Amino acid sequence: MNKLLELKNISLSYQTIDNEIKAIDNLSFSCNDGDFISIIGPSGCGKTTILSIIAGLIKPTNGSIIIDGKENNDKKEDLGYMLQKDQLFSWRTIEKNIYLPLEIKKTLTQKNKDYAKSLLKKYGLYNFRKNYPEQLSGGMRQRVALIRTLVSNPKLLLLDEPFSALDYQTRLSVTDDVYKIIKAEKKTAVLVTHDISEAISMSDIIVVLTERPAKVKRIFYPNLLGDSPLKKRESKNFGLWFEKIWKELN
Repeated sequence: MNKLLELKNISLSYQTIDNEIKAIDNLSFSCNDGDFISIIGPSGCGKTTILSIIAGLIKPTNGSIIIDGKENNDKKEDLGYMLQKDQLFSWRTIEKNIYLPLEIKKTLTQKNKDYAKSLLKKYGLYNFRKNYPEQLSGGMRQRVALIRTLVSNPKLLLLDEPFSALDYQTRLSVTDDVYKIIKAEKKTAVLVTHDISEAISMSDIIVVLTERPAKVKRIFYPNLLGDSPLKKRESKNFGLWFEKIWKELN
């Protein structure tokens, strides 16, 4: 398979008033086109910082990022970024919220509008396109946020704890929805999460980090049976994987 993302020997240091702090130390991992990869580690170890480096928002002190064969690509046009909160604008309809990335990139063509509408229809939100965010449930808003991320047709999705603001039951349902959409659209995704169960149920690859400065401690490949996170949670090996990863983190 085609290697879509590779981080090679990434290090990041920053200067304080008193001294230099190393946040990331010689970190390397990769994933292929279509993989779902999760990054998990102790609180404050730099998980979101790694996403920011991949997105080009932070420049590493050393190392390189290769996305679809392009090294240290500053344009990062192949990326979509989904944040912890849906960040939908309350004064714009669902449809116009989804159009926003196209407006910013000046690519709001009829072809792209039609693609946006096809995503809304495909994932059960077309009848709500004229509604405003406050009229939708938290789970529906997250689906809208994902469609807004997909509308520019990025090759790589960066997901920064996108389910953390949801209650547990909604979180399980939305996790299933988001996973199925990403797989249906054949996208590669990098998820940052602190939830071990979430990482196991969604991921082809799990990168476990050390405490700061973040290094790769272990890389796991769960390979559980099931076509959705909820089904994978029912796997007889799910508990074994949970215990194995929990031990790495504690």
